[in-house]
Amino acid sequence: MSEIIQLRAEVPFEMGGQRLDQIAAQLFAEHSRSRLAGWIKEGRLTVDGAVLRPRDVVHFGSVLELETEQEAQGEWVAQDIPLNIVYEDDDLLVIDKPAGLVVHPAAGHADGTLLNALLHHVPDIINVPRAGIVHRLDKDTTGLMVVAKTLEAHTQLVAQLQARTVSRIYECIVIGVVTSGGTVDAPIGRSSANRQRMAVIEGGKPAVSHYRVLERFRSHTHVRVKLETGRTHQIRVHMTYAGFPLVGDPVYAGRFRIPPAASPTLVQTLKEFPRQALHARFLELKHPTTGKRMKWESPLPEDLVWLLSLLRQDHESFV
Repeated sequence: MSEIIQLRAEVPFEMGGQRLDQIAAQLFAEHSRSRLAGWIKEGRLTVDGAVLRPRDVVHFGSVLELETEQEAQGEWVAQDIPLNIVYEDDDLLVIDKPAGLVVHPAAGHADGTLLNALLHHVPDIINVPRAGIVHRLDKDTTGLMVVAKTLEAHTQLVAQLQARTVSRIYECIVIGVVTSGGTVDAPIGRSSANRQRMAVIEGGKPAVSHYRVLERFRSHTHVRVKLETGRTHQIRVHMTYAGFPLVGDPVYAGRFRIPPAASPTLVQTLKEFPRQALHARFLELKHPTTGKRMKWESPLPEDLVWLLSLLRQDHESFV
């Protein structure tokens, strides 16, 4: 399965004298610069019928023509997996991901992923890089994700993420009492001690998280975190680095802690909480076609609501 792309544009006066790759990026802005450069080198994007190099100068009045096939992006299979779709139009869809759903096939998860579900729901999405997935949530993190349904939407959404204009706000329950909000600005990379873990390391990728307190309990805190960047495990790593690991985090939480004299129900719930207590609550971005700012909210899932109610009861019992 593939998609035919045919585009034609005449170089306007004000662009004359610029490099071909620069002009192409302006005339065909719905496609990324790297993708356009590849098409130029492959001879699929021509100038007045001739194949040029990306750095060649192109003059006013020349005609750029692109004809190419956008190949399917992977050998993945479509699977009829239910999706909780919050919003959908011709360009994008926003889903509310449940715990336990892996986003992208990888070692140990060849299928049964969000990507497989997307291929069933929107078959043409196989022509979009990574089947339209522009950002990820960990397997056991719940909440909102945006997916691009077209190549043009994919380019626009990736550009917004790189420019940090997509607003992603999460809520989590952390171990320890957070006294006030703050910012963690600390680079993240693979841990040298354990390649399965991420860590704050010198020379890692820049990572910034802003957090504020929503509610304090005896030994835990309900926290809201706004991401400025989107590194792997960013909130889990940053909150641990700040001294407040997430409840239920099997990788970063470390030693199990409970409030003294807590009820058996709370002790059991904390001890058996099956995942990191993290939820992608709010998502806001500019629509890739209309340019309109759009926002969505996902209510907290039942497991977090239940845990918060138990922590609240515990707190009130000791006030």
